[in-house]
Amino acid sequence: MTPRYENLIDGQDCPPAQGAYLDTENPWTARAWAQIPRSTPEDVERAVAAAARAFGSAAWSGISATRRAALMRKLGDLVEANAPELALAETRDNGKTYTEMLRQMQNTAEWYRYFGGLCDKIEGRVIPVEAPGHLNYTLREPLGVIAMIVPWNSPVRLLAWKLAPALAAGNTCVIKPSEHASTSILTFARLVREAGFPDGVVNVVCGLGAEIGPALTDHPEVAKIAFTGGVGSGTAVYVAAARRMRPATLELGGKSPNIVFADADLDAAAMGVAGGIFASGGQSCVAGSRLLVADTIHDAFVERLTAIASRIRLGDPMDAATHVGPVANRPQFEQIMRMIAMAREDGATLACGGDSFTGPEGGLFVRPTICTGVSADMRIAQQEVFGPVLAVLRFSTEEEAVALANSTRFGLGAGIWTGDVGRAHRMAARVRSGTVWVNTYRMTSQSSPFGGYDLSGVGREGGQAMIDGYLQTKSVWVNTTGVSPSAFPGL
Repeated sequence: MTPRYENLIDGQDCPPAQGAYLDTENPWTARAWAQIPRSTPEDVERAVAAAARAFGSAAWSGISATRRAALMRKLGDLVEANAPELALAETRDNGKTYTEMLRQMQNTAEWYRYFGGLCDKIEGRVIPVEAPGHLNYTLREPLGVIAMIVPWNSPVRLLAWKLAPALAAGNTCVIKPSEHASTSILTFARLVREAGFPDGVVNVVCGLGAEIGPALTDHPEVAKIAFTGGVGSGTAVYVAAARRMRPATLELGGKSPNIVFADADLDAAAMGVAGGIFASGGQSCVAGSRLLVADTIHDAFVERLTAIASRIRLGDPMDAATHVGPVANRPQFEQIMRMIAMAREDGATLACGGDSFTGPEGGLFVRPTICTGVSADMRIAQQEVFGPVLAVLRFSTEEEAVALANSTRFGLGAGIWTGDVGRAHRMAARVRSGTVWVNTYRMTSQSSPFGGYDLSGVGREGGQAMIDGYLQTKSVWVNTTGVSPSAFPGL
């Protein structure tokens, strides 16, 4: 029997108001393995109302920061203890390997512990003011109900980047997962309840973005929107936030360059570049989808990469020997194949890959693909693919490398591979990217800020400063003289 999941609203499992459900497909088998609610604006309304009630309740707003920290630590412990179940749900939804998802869930637990440690570090200030007999101080207060919209590629992890600081600051939330990968979020939400959070603090509403997304982002009781996804949807979210003068945090992907100089450790660089684009099937916001390589080593380096790509094992994501599972869903598979065709049309040469195949159970696979002869104006060098497709561009000087790195409207991540420490720092300063990795790639941490420039988004996630994005400052003035000043001299 196909498992059926329900929304979580006000601490209860809630069937969708209209009684409709969506099949969620396992990318390995290409068959439905579960059902999720096909919610409507009515369900969104119930969830936002529950979050608003919880925000105003003594059960949540009245608890101490120390108690809130204890709840966060408990949640982190439960995520770690239930990592196998969460990883399995995610693998069934998005086709990433179980090995990768298990590691990811174990790391995700640290986000709740880290931000739990900041709960009782939220402090105001006493401001020295010129007016005699007056005390001025500030309070740091939560915003209210936060709308959180997360994508299908790493839903539980990317939710933690939003939810951990939001809860630490004392907010409540309504989560809208991708219709392609909702079950891991729904599984996680039950852990929130088990951890002891009051009902309504965390709510989950599933469904099609076009049907319930606007009801959530336009809701008058939503105080902030936190979104990870594509530029098109992110733009619509930003417009919705602007209409109601509310803040938004947006992480919108990238076209990240890996820049390899001739003095780099080429074996290490080749493995780092390959991991940056082919791990997770390239379905990562920081995928290093552009390789900028020095002219003098171009051919030899591409040969190294091609050899690595040929050894990557595609197959059953539950098999520990598999490196990369199937593409997460058919729309994404079709997008990847369109982009490969565009690269050929624009004059690129395929050094390897470019083809697809159907696995023994029906899953869709794209072989690791390397496009050479790419110029900066080609679509494959400008548009995000979100798949295992690498565009290779040549450079001859450091200046040219900087210009190529900054030649797109994205700026999420960048890798620099060099043995020259001075060059590493020069390049890190000049490349327009929210994160720069030197002689490594794809490293992230709950204690380090993450975000992008330009079309890669607005705001940052991670690090101590991130909690400020879920707080607002109130200024309080107190007259300590006991005398009311007059605005009308002589009266």
